[in-house]
Amino acid sequence: MTTESTAMPETLLQPLISDEIPKWRDQITIRGLVVSAVLGTLFCILEHRLSLAAGIVPAMNIVAALLSFFIVKMWTSFWSKFGFSTIPFTKQENTVIQTCIVACYGVAVSGGFSTYLLAMDERMYQLVGVDYPGNRPEDVKNPGLGWMICFLFGVSFLGIFSIVSLRKVMIVDYDLAYPTGTATAVLINSFHTNTGLADNQASYVGKFFTLSFCWSCFKWFFSGVDDSCGFDHFPSLGLTLMKYSFYFDFNPSFIGCGLICPHQVNCSILLGAIIFQGFLLPYISKQSGIWYQDNLHDSDLKGLGGYKILMSISLILGDGIYNLIKIAVLTLKKMQNSPKQDDLPICNNGTSSKLILELRNEMFLKDRISPWNAGFGFISMAVISALTIPIIFPQLKWYLVLISSVLAPIFAFCNSYGTGLTDMSMLTTYGKIGIFIIASLVGTNGGVIAGLSGCGAIITSASSASDLMQDFKTGYLTLTSSKAMFISQLAGTAIGCIVAPLTFWLYWNAFDIGSPDGPYPAPYAILFRQMAILGVSGFSQLPKYSLVIFCSFLMLGLVLNILRDVVSSKSSRFIPIPTAMAIPIFVGGNFAIDMFVGTVIGYVWERRNEKNAEDYGSSVASGLICGDGLWTIPCAILSISRINPPICMDFRPSLSR
Repeated sequence: MTTESTAMPETLLQPLISDEIPKWRDQITIRGLVVSAVLGTLFCILEHRLSLAAGIVPAMNIVAALLSFFIVKMWTSFWSKFGFSTIPFTKQENTVIQTCIVACYGVAVSGGFSTYLLAMDERMYQLVGVDYPGNRPEDVKNPGLGWMICFLFGVSFLGIFSIVSLRKVMIVDYDLAYPTGTATAVLINSFHTNTGLADNQASYVGKFFTLSFCWSCFKWFFSGVDDSCGFDHFPSLGLTLMKYSFYFDFNPSFIGCGLICPHQVNCSILLGAIIFQGFLLPYISKQSGIWYQDNLHDSDLKGLGGYKILMSISLILGDGIYNLIKIAVLTLKKMQNSPKQDDLPICNNGTSSKLILELRNEMFLKDRISPWNAGFGFISMAVISALTIPIIFPQLKWYLVLISSVLAPIFAFCNSYGTGLTDMSMLTTYGKIGIFIIASLVGTNGGVIAGLSGCGAIITSASSASDLMQDFKTGYLTLTSSKAMFISQLAGTAIGCIVAPLTFWLYWNAFDIGSPDGPYPAPYAILFRQMAILGVSGFSQLPKYSLVIFCSFLMLGLVLNILRDVVSSKSSRFIPIPTAMAIPIFVGGNFAIDMFVGTVIGYVWERRNEKNAEDYGSSVASGLICGDGLWTIPCAILSISRINPPICMDFRPSLSR
């Protein structure tokens, strides 16, 4: 089935047909690995700083591509001045370096240094309260450099091996947007391509990159302490709708994502925001004191937070499980009688030339990664995890590790699929479900530590899988070998398993990590420990009608997928996508408004000048995403330097006369 979306600019998203494309071995270089290790370490330090201070973990794909380009260019220029010959710096090498960097700092993001691993330590035990029901002194394990490195090596490769065999389905057949990966590809190609249309497209990238960066800088001055004010909280649709998170917050990244993502995805997100944020969640919140205990925080699993997790997870699982089964059935059919290509959802390849698509597909699938090797790698890592992790965490028995390993590919696929549709990762949501399942299986005797450690396999798998597919999208559009990217992902993950704990250890020894009054309070660590304590008591602690709601939305996810496959392709465009509908449950309606603004701009542009929109749409979107993404670096430096915005622009109702 096909859906409309902004077409990829052809010249900018691939080299000329006549360009010589290096072999996959030549795309991996010594200088690339050195640059990857250095920048990966830098980004690990930055990610630790942001996550420990405020729980913020921004995507750095674009920044990684930008910095790696300039560093390698400086490297080659430096040696050339002294008469040394250097190998040409290609867009393929640039893409491979970016993949390695993202894999490296991705371990810092998903490794639990500000969430599930830190939730085990003694300070979090004390902050939750020694008298808190279920909070036992036996359920404490302080951070240690050795066991953290071993643990990460045991769990960080599961997602990579479980998802790599689906790269053709996700990138070629489904043709998922992966907006950040697409924007990164546009940026890399603009650095390395100098021909006709490409020059104009690069000019568009530069203009909107500058506009987005300057606008993000301007917004910062009005955002106040902890980003509690300013344009990010602008009641553009009125104060009443703002209470339900419906407002346009002038976010250039999300507008750019809306330009890249198909219209069906953006409309599904908006529909989900209207249903959940506009009607269902406000109705459930009115049942406080009836369906669940009164005066609970909105994120509490015993209250509204429990409903949010169950509704979002059930929709995503229904969508993900259906598509996993569908992929398996289509693969078996193809193996039996090699039928023509079946229609798969969210495919948009009608506007690009056949020659370019054939070139991309040929290069992406040329260096084959055997499914048997991927399966062997996954099974080997699962067995190694089952043997080693119980030594680190005796509370987590070997069969529970295997259960986590079985759940990991399901969540990895769901997160990769959801990220491809909306560019939003639901890591913490999957982690909460993992904690709850494992902790409830173990019970009161060690369930807290078992739940926290068991969710590590799920979170790291979901994270690495979505990162890999995001990078595969970049590689697909820059004609980079998938084998080179896969090896780079493995190398970056291995580096990250060492560098991420080492850089965290610097913070742990230099600062009072977890102190509410210190610079690094790690706000999510307490929440993860409380969730594990709640999980020990099992499903009986969830609010009223939880099981009914979970089953209902799981069935809704399955039914919507079945309908989209049985009706005509023309009618299927109007059937919403469950995963996209689930995103606003947590991120709010403002995200949906931004995405919808992007899709409206794209739709109007296509109607007025379809050829112009096809040539420059993704260039504009990429510029918006890249500029806002690059602003995270100076913003992080200002935060590290304890420099707050000088103005707090706030809004309130006018006084009654």
